[in-house]
Amino acid sequence: MTDIARVREVLADLIAFPTVSADSNLALITYAAGILSDVGARLSIHHDETGAKANLFATLGPEGDGGIVLSGHTDVVPVDGQDWTGDPFALREDDDRLYGRGACDMKGFIACCLAMAPAFAEKPLRRPLHFAFTYDEEVGCFGARALMSELETAGIRPAAAIIGEPTMMRIIEGHKGCYEYTTTFRGLEGHGSEPERGVNAIEYAVRYIARLLALAEDLKERAPAESRFRPPWTTLQIGRIEGGSARNVIAGHCAVEWEMRPVQTSDATMIKENIRAYVDDVLKPAMQAVCEDADIVTEVVGEVEGLEPVAESEARRIVSALTGLSEAEVVAFGTEAGLFQNAGISAVICGPGSIEQAHKADEFVSLQQLSACLQMLERLSAKLA
Repeated sequence: MTDIARVREVLADLIAFPTVSADSNLALITYAAGILSDVGARLSIHHDETGAKANLFATLGPEGDGGIVLSGHTDVVPVDGQDWTGDPFALREDDDRLYGRGACDMKGFIACCLAMAPAFAEKPLRRPLHFAFTYDEEVGCFGARALMSELETAGIRPAAAIIGEPTMMRIIEGHKGCYEYTTTFRGLEGHGSEPERGVNAIEYAVRYIARLLALAEDLKERAPAESRFRPPWTTLQIGRIEGGSARNVIAGHCAVEWEMRPVQTSDATMIKENIRAYVDDVLKPAMQAVCEDADIVTEVVGEVEGLEPVAESEARRIVSALTGLSEAEVVAFGTEAGLFQNAGISAVICGPGSIEQAHKADEFVSLQQLSACLQMLERLSAKLA
């Protein structure tokens, strides 16, 4: 059996890699690849267009379709402005808790997978076991999206995926999507005493926001009767506004950052079509009547699909057998699981630690939770042999 001390050792190494999404994850990928290579795993490493980020996909056991994926993202959120008791990138243990950035979100799960790798390698596995460690989940799931294309190109068709986000080892079978946008307004600056001679980007941004908020109210009426989410409808909210230069200058620029979390794809389609028509038919013509160069442009930061609960799920059956849990839940936070599902891979979320600790100062995972995760993986090892 794998010792929890080995998990702690690996987790300490993983936390020491400061893999904030804005920075490279290559050192961690090299470290994980070394552990998996040493036990005979077949490795594939794919870099992003910058060369500073990479996905690691590794396989133990036989070739072929129908494998099981253990998946985790390697990036973490920043620590800037947070009041940490100690160094966020040095593992600290206190009262059964292991502290450090990424301890629960989600290097604890990755540490369990890597610590278990030798035990998996010793078994005569009857189906492939894959390890998928991705980049940039926290900023749009870009690594997982690239991974789905990489698997398709390679002709690798796993059957099920366990995404080890922190769930307190509960089985999660559904979550909302997360669609993020930045809408930029380009107006015409001028003196504040003659507002009709300029195009105030902030004022048009306010009208745009007002339409979004009205649509957000409409979404409440579209909640599916069987929705298990809280709240049961698709949500939409404004996260940040930036624009203008001075109180007496007509604002020539404004940017609005906003998001929606769909419970169903049709809600996202409704919002996008409605706001696009409002921009094209109302706002832009009014702006361009004064300045033909005025414009409104929306950048898609990320559109991450939700994980839809389904009646039949191999991944849910597998994890239920491994954990002894018969119930599966839904959550509000997003993960990479929906990308696996959309690629035809049955997916659930189950991992050590609590989402309540994620993204906060003094993030931690308990030794008890890591032990529970280790036990799940040990049972998986026995099941696959």
